[in-house]
Amino acid sequence: MKTTADIRREFLEFFAERGHTIVPSASLVPGNDPTLLFTNSGMVQFKDVFLGAEKRSYVRVADVQRCLRAGGKHNDLDQVGYTARHHTFFEMLGNWSFGDYFKKEAIEWAWELLTRVWQLPKERLLATVYHTDDESYAIWRDVVGLPEDRIIRIGDNKGAPFASDNFWQMADTGPCGPCTEIFYDHGENYAGGPPGSPDEDGDRYIEIWNNVFMQFDRAADGTLTPLPAPCVDTGMGLERIAAVLQHAHSNYEIDLFKTLIGRIAELTNTTDLDNKSLRVIADHIRASSFLIADGVLPSNEGRGYVLRRIIRRALRHGWMLGVREVFFHKLVDTLDALMGEAYPVLRTQKDFIARALLAEEERFAQTLDAGMRIFSDLAERHPETIPGVDAFRLYDTYGFPLDLTQDMARERGLQVDIDGFNVAMTQQKDTARAAGKFGGGLTMPAELVAQLSPTRFTGYDTLAGEGAQVVAILIDNKPVQSLSAGQTAVVLLDATPFYGESGGQVGDAGIIEGDGLRFDVTDTKKIAGQFHAHVGSLSQGSLKVGDRVSAFVDENRRRATILNHSATHLLHAALREVLGNHVQQKGSLVAPDRLRFDFSHFEPMTRAQIREIERRVNHEVRANHEGEVHNMGMQEALDFGAMALFGEKYGENVRVLKFGPGSIELCGGTHVGRTGDIGLFKIVSEGGVSAGVRRIEAVTGQDALDLVDDFEQRLEEVAQQLGGTPREAGDKLKSLVAQQKQLQKELDALKSKAAGNATADLGSNAVDVGGIKVVAARVEGLDAKSLRDAMDRLKSQLQNAVILLAGADGQGKLALVAGVSGDAGKSVNAGKLLGHVAGQLGGRGGGRADMAQGGADDLPNAAEVLAAVPAWVASQTGV
Repeated sequence: MKTTADIRREFLEFFAERGHTIVPSASLVPGNDPTLLFTNSGMVQFKDVFLGAEKRSYVRVADVQRCLRAGGKHNDLDQVGYTARHHTFFEMLGNWSFGDYFKKEAIEWAWELLTRVWQLPKERLLATVYHTDDESYAIWRDVVGLPEDRIIRIGDNKGAPFASDNFWQMADTGPCGPCTEIFYDHGENYAGGPPGSPDEDGDRYIEIWNNVFMQFDRAADGTLTPLPAPCVDTGMGLERIAAVLQHAHSNYEIDLFKTLIGRIAELTNTTDLDNKSLRVIADHIRASSFLIADGVLPSNEGRGYVLRRIIRRALRHGWMLGVREVFFHKLVDTLDALMGEAYPVLRTQKDFIARALLAEEERFAQTLDAGMRIFSDLAERHPETIPGVDAFRLYDTYGFPLDLTQDMARERGLQVDIDGFNVAMTQQKDTARAAGKFGGGLTMPAELVAQLSPTRFTGYDTLAGEGAQVVAILIDNKPVQSLSAGQTAVVLLDATPFYGESGGQVGDAGIIEGDGLRFDVTDTKKIAGQFHAHVGSLSQGSLKVGDRVSAFVDENRRRATILNHSATHLLHAALREVLGNHVQQKGSLVAPDRLRFDFSHFEPMTRAQIREIERRVNHEVRANHEGEVHNMGMQEALDFGAMALFGEKYGENVRVLKFGPGSIELCGGTHVGRTGDIGLFKIVSEGGVSAGVRRIEAVTGQDALDLVDDFEQRLEEVAQQLGGTPREAGDKLKSLVAQQKQLQKELDALKSKAAGNATADLGSNAVDVGGIKVVAARVEGLDAKSLRDAMDRLKSQLQNAVILLAGADGQGKLALVAGVSGDAGKSVNAGKLLGHVAGQLGGRGGGRADMAQGGADDLPNAAEVLAAVPAWVASQTGV
């Protein structure tokens, strides 16, 4: 039997023999692409190639891409584990042609691999084509030899042009084209008809391979224009083809899932291996582990929120299996044994992954308790039906599945508003789909991207450029030919010294000048990772496409920025040395005035660790290492020891920056020539950002010197106040604190004595109300603690009593305490008494039946309110 590992290897070997370059899987987090939550298909890492914004050295490529569909357009999370083929995480086998081979080769090779290499029965295979794609139909019939009754034309859904399962498009506009899909017939034992038939949704005929032929550019009005270089984009789900080759009908019956499910059964003491919860957990450990390996951590927003939902869904299913202890993180070792060789990122990060999962398991245990309490409150407030919106809140925020909420409601004789729950669920999915669409930010029309060459960046060597040509002007992402004074726009030059924001480094500012014109650049962005877009406004003259101009970067801003960028590299290396190799960058900001660095770590840094980080970075600064720049291939760079950063997209050839022996990173940013240029590095703050992510903010150069100078001035001021020198300030302060503690003790003793004296006087003046001693008095100079001490003494002295004391602070406020003792507690509630008094004085408070406290305003009628307390007590006792 072929294992999933065999199938991965044989697929890549097959296409390597046919001239394809084999590339590794991209991250689940799309590099520099804010339009997608996750890499949800094999084409994502080649998107810019299809758009014409990126050129590769090869025209044929194959890969095995890890994908995730749990948010945005593709979100079937709730079906995962309950059907044979739904997954959050899956692997996509793909081969690609960028203007090289086309339909004939793609179809022939697919058939050859399936029927000759993997020896699938030809009679079990059939193909679909777009209804107007006669070329593909003819290849299947005349070249492959597939009978016509097993070649099915698929038309448009409901007559809408190109709205077909066999017509693929990247977005509403742009590259698109027909596709041909290959289906496997599982046989008559399974219900369902062939594709295109009324019962096509059955489980008999399963799609295993899709060949997309991108041959058109679709305009906004729906017009299709032939692309000058048609491309091929194919995708075959590894889990699906493994099920076929291993003679299984469900993906969860393949070797990989069998091993995972067996381990889960051991951890959960489950003997029924067909239990759907085992499938859910098996799927979710893959998705969770690979997301964490690719830099995502659980949080309450964005990608981290999707990860948290996946983890908690797995934990809920563990709970449904009776598990009350942590278990999920223990699956990481099994997953590594199955997939670590194919995906080294999993193997190198497995310890960190397990720790991150354990932390989320422990956190969810607390959340589960909170959710139970909220459900109890809902049940009390809604004695018949739990509102759907509240049931959804339990599901979405606290991880309660609907069936769990229904079970708990049933135990109390309650119903759950299922329709309301479904409405809330639909609203959330609609929001997620909207967030998952392509679009947003600075963009360029596809035809303009195809026309222009990538911007030539000269800013590594100079901060000024003369003779640059204006190649495009954009207003609201639409190209215009000219610009007048006062207009805001985006200007693209053929060459520029302006750095475009990326890798955490902010974009440059400055000016673009020409004959009588001045364009003030406030920021520089990157479009499609290739074009430096100068954002700003024309302050004088006019500017048009084709003009020759000069570009001048704001030198002070750039020089301050590069100090912080180079220091960020040294900081990253120092963190890994001091805290461990689990430290990974989770985001950064490199600005002129500061640097901010987010990194993976599960606990606050100690003061000693922070000092050691500063010491190490400044040691590397003083070492004055040269900033070595190496341009090399990606694999060569990794072999060189370079570290690739989270969320960044790298091409085939990369720029490696090396500072001394400890800092080697892939980086396209601008940097100092030698580390000594940084001058001084000083950490300003360290704190938490989210679970498992810490943040350091720091300054360098003159900003660091200014910070130290500010500290010195503050220390001198403190020393003067303490009556000593800065060196003596610490000892002086310790002495002062000791004196303060002694004075506080003496003050507390005096207050206690004053409270005792007040108690004696107040007790002798208590009012008798039906046998209950009532004290309601104003006392001066006692804080809340002293008031409570006085009340306790009075309760002990009077035994059967109701007491209300108001302590005046002389600033217009009253501290209120109320107490009830003895039999008085049968008819008088301290909390109600305090609420009654505080309410009349514009205050509030509360507490237990025997003791309550609060505050109020010291109003003119305070004496009258206190004097009326005996009458209120009488009303409560019926006297």
